[in-house]
Amino acid sequence: MYKIISVDDKVRVSPSKFNMDFEKAVKSSLEDKWEGVINPDLGVILAVISIENIKEGRIFPGDGAIHYPVGFKLLTFIPENHELIKGNIIDVTEFGAFVNLGPLDGMIHVSQIMNDFVSFDEKKAVFVGRDSKRILKEGDQVMARIISVSYAGNQFKIGLTTRQAGLGALLWIDADKKAAKKAAAPVKKKE
Repeated sequence: MYKIISVDDKVRVSPSKFNMDFEKAVKSSLEDKWEGVINPDLGVILAVISIENIKEGRIFPGDGAIHYPVGFKLLTFIPENHELIKGNIIDVTEFGAFVNLGPLDGMIHVSQIMNDFVSFDEKKAVFVGRDSKRILKEGDQVMARIISVSYAGNQFKIGLTTRQAGLGALLWIDADKKAAKKAAAPVKKKE
């Protein structure tokens, strides 16, 4: 889930940024420090959105930089259990499919792909449902639900499922909608 979070921190503005506009120098230093960082509590820090306040800076002996206490807002992405997400299949292996969720990747284990017996075609790198004949391959867009989130080694591990109703490859979902619409259409009687 994308969130905007207010943060208070100290930022070091190096002498190489002293020629910049004051607020731009502070924002640039915050971007250098925060953007792209993965934090278990905040998620993936995507951007420094705005600076709310900058307090008086300090210079420490032996360091020519100025250290400012700053209040600012961050745009973050933190995956949450049960969240619905849309993503693209970026890799298919015999044990599952990897999905790009934007700032992070998740994995759909082979057991979570569909409510059907699933086989892996290694030559074509696709999963095929035995009865449904549905195919999941690299490049497919999917709607999935996050079923597990863990944080280890400075990275998130995200488990996904597409087995629930209304989830799966977008092509499957469209086909299901068309079939439901056709089944719900009134039947004309012959006279």
